[in-house]
Amino acid sequence: VCHDWSKKGSATEFTEEDWFLTMSKTLYMEEIVTKHSAIMDQYDPDKTIAMAVDEWGNWHDVEPGTNPGFLFQQNSLRDALVAGINLNIFNNHADRVRMANIAQVVNVLQSMVLTQDDQMVRTPTWHVFKMFKVHHDATLFPVAFESPVYTHGDESIPAVTASASKDANGAIHMTVTNADPKRFQTISCKLVGVKSQTVEGQIITANEINAYNAFGEAESIFIQPFPGARIQEDQVVIQLPPKSVVMVSMR
Repeated sequence: VCHDWSKKGSATEFTEEDWFLTMSKTLYMEEIVTKHSAIMDQYDPDKTIAMAVDEWGNWHDVEPGTNPGFLFQQNSLRDALVAGINLNIFNNHADRVRMANIAQVVNVLQSMVLTQDDQMVRTPTWHVFKMFKVHHDATLFPVAFESPVYTHGDESIPAVTASASKDANGAIHMTVTNADPKRFQTISCKLVGVKSQTVEGQIITANEINAYNAFGEAESIFIQPFPGARIQEDQVVIQLPPKSVVMVSMR
């Protein structure tokens, strides 16, 4: 499966309409993976064959003054949401998706780091990948919920995606995204078979949808503490700020 969402236009100068279109297109990954899995299940019901999702991510115009053949582009909060949404989708299909390669790692397309002479910038996508490391070598913990909707004009899409895993020490980690750039979303998940006493979290967000990390400046997008989650009886309640990627850890 190869999925490059090619939305030509500036990587950092865009409208909410552009944001909405990007979110709706990246959510199409769920349909792609689900349909491919269904076909594979007919011929490989024991799931012995892995699905590899290759070169997923955003493709915007290159940065002004750079070689157009090198595809050097900036990376904004929009790309952070795209990364979080896709990684949640891949996590939830871990029985079939065993490799998923972003395009690319350095400088090109939705990269994790940008370099310029002797300087390096960690992109919003880099911070999302770091946040999602809690799922490494963990066991998928199924999450079921009904997402609120994000409406723009006459169209609506799911506002929230989520995935969760349980690590070797018994901690539950849930990663959640809120694609709505204007509205908080509150979700409640019943913790079936889990007795968690504490919860702590991290968040990636910014004031503007087109915020990004620039050379020679302090990072404007990075992982910060998140106080918006609480354990309430047998549920975890998370109040998601607009345009955010959140990770909560329950022990």
